[in-house]
Amino acid sequence: MRILILADPLDNQQAGIHYYTRNLLTHLAKIDTDAEYYILRRKKDDIFPADRQIIVKNYRFPAYAALRMFCIIPQKIKKLNTDIVVEPAHFGPFNLPGKIKRVTVMHDLTPILFPKLHRYHSQLLQRIFLKKILKKAALIITNSDNTSRDVITYCPAAKQKTKRIYLGSDDSIRYTGDSTVPEKYTAGKPYFLFTGTIEPRKNLTELLKAFEMFKSRTGLPHMLLIGGQKGWKSRAFFNKLEQHPFRDDICLCGFVDRKDMPGLYSHARAFIFPSLYEGFGLPVVEAMSCGTPCLLSNTSSLPEVGGDAALYFDPLAAQEISDSMARIVTDDKLHADLSDKALKQAEKFSWDGYCKQFDLEIRKLIKT
Repeated sequence: MRILILADPLDNQQAGIHYYTRNLLTHLAKIDTDAEYYILRRKKDDIFPADRQIIVKNYRFPAYAALRMFCIIPQKIKKLNTDIVVEPAHFGPFNLPGKIKRVTVMHDLTPILFPKLHRYHSQLLQRIFLKKILKKAALIITNSDNTSRDVITYCPAAKQKTKRIYLGSDDSIRYTGDSTVPEKYTAGKPYFLFTGTIEPRKNLTELLKAFEMFKSRTGLPHMLLIGGQKGWKSRAFFNKLEQHPFRDDICLCGFVDRKDMPGLYSHARAFIFPSLYEGFGLPVVEAMSCGTPCLLSNTSSLPEVGGDAALYFDPLAAQEISDSMARIVTDDKLHADLSDKALKQAEKFSWDGYCKQFDLEIRKLIKT
């Protein structure tokens, strides 16, 4: 049986779907299976066996991306005699032979549920194509029960073919006693940490407001570290940041190398994630894997992922966010308790477990 994974997200911005695809391929390459996995992407590297990589370059001239997706890639798929095509970003060529089964990975439905938080062309594409994609899929893999419910509510026809498999935490992100990395940003001061793209969905303007309340109320030296790349529609955040009365206590770390993440997570007083909606929330599991208490929105999948290892707040209520920050700083017993629970909760999420279940579902699909 031959399975082709459309691995273009490897060559895109290093954010959620990029890390998902990289971890999926890294761990699939290690499992014992009789399935033949191939990947199709724009350039070759050592993430997968060289003889299992199919390269289709993406040239920058008008209409080539569409030509590549709807003509060149389908030809490659037919030539490989593929049984299953996996779409990690849930978009792939529509014009495949009927005998080829499609597996669509749904990370979230934010363009449908929160259209104002996405670019117009993204909203439009989802409105036009998403239901068709879900109906064409032989199997839909989601990363949380919450995402499964959203998918089925949006497309009831997907109910019998939707399977939830929890994501894992990057094996390299575990507790470290080395505080060299955070000290570069904080000069030894205690800090709260957020990681993720700076975009409206992450709700960082409300976090800035909550941090101001926390600092004014407590007078404590804690900093706020924001690690992540600048995303779309982020001007409101940067305007508010520049006017912030505690601007000197807020550090924009920009893109943080993966090797530096364990140090940042491990020495944070708490990881804070005020997102309006998450399909899963990989940074939460990464923080918990380092034993870091989490302060999370009480929305979407976050209570499902955080379990009892977090404090929760209404993401639209800055006062609640501020209160949770004050609690985790002033209550050492609570901090220690949540740290222990974080490590236990993180054990529920592993990439080895994800890939074994993923492979099992793929092999079951082949037999149907």
